[in-house]
Amino acid sequence: MKCQIHVFGGLLVILAFASGKQYERCELARDMKIYGLDGFRGYSLPNWVCAAFYESSFNTASINFNPGDNSTDYGILQINSRWWCEDFKTPRSHNACNINCKALLSDDITESVKCAKRVVSDPQGMEAWVAWRNHCKGKDLSNWIRGCKLTEDLL
Repeated sequence: MKCQIHVFGGLLVILAFASGKQYERCELARDMKIYGLDGFRGYSLPNWVCAAFYESSFNTASINFNPGDNSTDYGILQINSRWWCEDFKTPRSHNACNINCKALLSDDITESVKCAKRVVSDPQGMEAWVAWRNHCKGKDLSNWIRGCKLTEDLL
């Protein structure tokens, strides 16, 4: 019986980690604003929310493997292991954010935002995110924050 409890408890821990946080649109917009993404490097908050939706469906635990270069995208903004983080699996990883990719899967998006700021500071800007290029760039993105209470003091 004791062994069954430990196994069951271990499975719960794994399932809790694997599921991540599923953000609601306005909740993510609020957190991204708090972390300083609104206007960062000239990209408005709706750009970031749109990118997160098309990259991960607002899920912090999203992981996607890229067979073309054997890299993996991690977290709510699908930050790539070839260039930005270290997952100890990707050949020739640059790890420009100097971070373990697992940190990008946290319910707390602090590390994801820090790394995203590093990504967007490169000459490519938000063009680094294919989903942003295909779904958000040059579009009216006002609906991504419409109805969200973002004007009051968030801190």
